[in-house]
Amino acid sequence: MNEFIPLMVIIPIVCAILLNLLHGFNKTIKYLSFIVAILIPLIPLLANFGLHIFGGHVPLIDNSVIYNANLNQLSSLSSQILTSFHPGIVYSFGVLQKILIFFFGIVCFLAIFNYISQNKKVSGPYLFLIFMGIASIIALILTDDIFHMYIFFEISALAQVGVILVSKVKNNYEIALKYLFLGSIGGPIMLIGIGFLLGLVGSVNIADIILAIKSGFVDPLSPAFLLSFVLIFFGWVYSVGLPPFHTIKSSVYSKALPDGSAILQAFTVLTFISIGLIILRIFAPINLLNPLIIIFSLVGMVLSLIMALMQDDFRRAIGFLAVGEIGYIGLGFGIATPLSISAGLFQGINELLISALLFIAFGAILLITKTSKISKLGGLIAYHPKFAIFVLIAGLALAGVPPLNGFASKLLLVQSALAAGLGELAVLMIIISIVTFVVFVNIFHSIFLKPKPKDLDVSNKIIPRSTIFSVLIILIICIILGIFPDIIVNPISSYVGGLF
Repeated sequence: MNEFIPLMVIIPIVCAILLNLLHGFNKTIKYLSFIVAILIPLIPLLANFGLHIFGGHVPLIDNSVIYNANLNQLSSLSSQILTSFHPGIVYSFGVLQKILIFFFGIVCFLAIFNYISQNKKVSGPYLFLIFMGIASIIALILTDDIFHMYIFFEISALAQVGVILVSKVKNNYEIALKYLFLGSIGGPIMLIGIGFLLGLVGSVNIADIILAIKSGFVDPLSPAFLLSFVLIFFGWVYSVGLPPFHTIKSSVYSKALPDGSAILQAFTVLTFISIGLIILRIFAPINLLNPLIIIFSLVGMVLSLIMALMQDDFRRAIGFLAVGEIGYIGLGFGIATPLSISAGLFQGINELLISALLFIAFGAILLITKTSKISKLGGLIAYHPKFAIFVLIAGLALAGVPPLNGFASKLLLVQSALAAGLGELAVLMIIISIVTFVVFVNIFHSIFLKPKPKDLDVSNKIIPRSTIFSVLIILIICIILGIFPDIIVNPISSYVGGLF
């Protein structure tokens, strides 16, 4: 077993607890946050691929004492299944997990660095919630246990509510309570679905569940299995902001601090990917699975674009665009070919980076103007021309303009749709990408290019160096992934090929 694997979760949790206890010791909190934030992307680079089985509870087939004692009591069919069951919690760390946690770590480091650099006094409870959320998302990525998935899914949801509550943004309490209320419905519904799976299989280990289905031990068309699918699917839709939860999700992003919004969006993307892959693996025999994912994704993309067009608050507009981009990942999962799933995962990594870039960059605009109202802004390119170019490049990446990373992943998605005989879906993806470009250019024009309102004061306002640094680092990564997409696509494709 590789001891670095559990450290990816344990270190952020320990850090979170210490930060909460050390609230008030400003310098100590900053140093500790900075060090642990650096470790988050570094540890997955040092860890070897493999499994970590907690408590030494190896599969029954590897436990000779239990296996030999019960061999005579097992039927031939049951022995093939039961002796492979995992009685303990298992973390699985492969190339996909390495890539996801590494880029997630980069985003978290830059967001945390941005926060501690721009604030003379930092909040221990705020950073406690951030690091607890980080730990829960990494656990979601690693776990091969569906109940463990639910536990950290709930911790992540509560951490997001807490981040909104401690952010000093107008009306943040209202949005936090709404999200908490919806979570009190979505989470238990998912748990009930997991309970049905446990009753059918006798194990919550994902590999065990899949083996039981493939071996005929569980009927995938049974009412209990279908009900389990519906309940878990509903919880997944809630967690990532697909319709009808798209409005509340965008509100969550707009009521957090800019660096917090960057991390919260990363939480959403990786929750979508982690739970989505589990749903694809377990419920693949259900014929309605793929059409449902495609329909929910398309509706979410269209509605989010419409809502983004209607906004006069750039935080809400960027929030809706970020929610809509999640749909591209869903389309890759819904097409459900190795190429489309690989493209969807690549799109997820790009969405992780681009959305973080936009939230951090637009946070600087809020800082220097003290307003997020698009109608009250204008002419900022005269004050910060280089920064305006950075923001424009980020928007082009979001819309999928070559040679940036958003174009590379969306092109792969279009190609996968065409290869699967879904030409109409490919056309829709192209149209939505064009509309996204139009929406962003409209926002950019209103903020940077139109004449500056007389009552807008931006004199002597300097964009923090930490923001420039964070934006530049992510932009460089976006350009590299756009020019050399194979450095990500090839390892992801090999992982996907061995998964299904």
